[in-house]
Amino acid sequence: MAAPATVPDRIREFLDRVAPPTPCLVVDLDIVRDRFLGVRAALPTARICYAVKANPAPEVIALLAELGSDFDVASTAEITLCLANGARPESLAYGNTIKKPADIAFAHRHGVTLFTTDSLGDVEHIARQAPGARVFCRVLVEPPGAATPFGRKFGCDEQMACDILLRATEIGLRAHGVSFHVGSQQTDQDAWRGGIEQAARIGRRLADAGVELPMINLGGGFPVRYRTDVPTIADCVAAIRHRLAEQFGDRPPSPLIEPGRAVVADAGVIRSEVVLVARKSAADEHRWVYLDIGRYSGLAETEAEMITYRLASAVPGPDGPVVLAGPTCDGDDVIYQRTPYRLPLALASGDHVDILSAGAYTASYSSVSFNGFAPLPTYVIRTIRD
Repeated sequence: MAAPATVPDRIREFLDRVAPPTPCLVVDLDIVRDRFLGVRAALPTARICYAVKANPAPEVIALLAELGSDFDVASTAEITLCLANGARPESLAYGNTIKKPADIAFAHRHGVTLFTTDSLGDVEHIARQAPGARVFCRVLVEPPGAATPFGRKFGCDEQMACDILLRATEIGLRAHGVSFHVGSQQTDQDAWRGGIEQAARIGRRLADAGVELPMINLGGGFPVRYRTDVPTIADCVAAIRHRLAEQFGDRPPSPLIEPGRAVVADAGVIRSEVVLVARKSAADEHRWVYLDIGRYSGLAETEAEMITYRLASAVPGPDGPVVLAGPTCDGDDVIYQRTPYRLPLALASGDHVDILSAGAYTASYSSVSFNGFAPLPTYVIRTIRD
């Protein structure tokens, strides 16, 4: 039997001492630091661009800037956020392939020189609004194993990628490499194989045309453990190194990675309060536990029960099966109905349920005010260092 889930000590102490209103997210910057340094140690030759969308708390951005991280940004607001919290303009990579010409101009005006594209229309916009910029071209990859796959929204096929990169050089841009993303929370450690193979083929075709591609953007997708074991970042990096050597020999392009979840997920705990415990019939084995947080206020990744968070409760005694749901007046606001969860039988209105490893894609996904429920607030704690 797995050990009971426990809240990290410093976060538990903060919650006990401050007793903030619920629901709320508490993020421990010491854990963010440890996870970022772990990623760097696993792949020390890589340019690390933290995916700001995972957790855009200003304190997280400032810490990562202190540690020398670069940043994957997807909007003018993320650019402004990063620059306001210590990031250098040259550390920003505009990874969103869907952007207005005005957004490209804003980025260029603020010193951003690296963009990702996947269409001829977008690369023409970049050439006009950010002359001389470097560009990755994103290719389609659809490996299985991701909790939240990207589908076909981003990327293009190999032939189009070659056309885009060659066109980029014709109109004054610098072709910088091939980009791909294997999907968020990717649990197949060899999922990067297909993208690396495509990058190698595109690189050979571009080299034949006299264009060298100095980098490969491996994207993110590095998983964290929720309720089941997943490959470690070391496992994923070992598979990536093998595929790079297989395809490029002893002269691989320099890697760039875009971790988000792997840096911040374990650093966050959501404290929620039980609103109501009910049964649908006297014979129903399952209790319905309604929390004051749901899919619209931070738990968007529980859609289709893709991400199964670990839960902790301080209520003593035996447990029993539950269905978990959020507080809104919306039938889709059910968190877990198929995935088996158990909570203490004595659990009652007013008790707390803590949601672990919730530092990624929670506060940043919460709605502005659906049904009148406020966005998820974030509290950030950090050890004072001399």
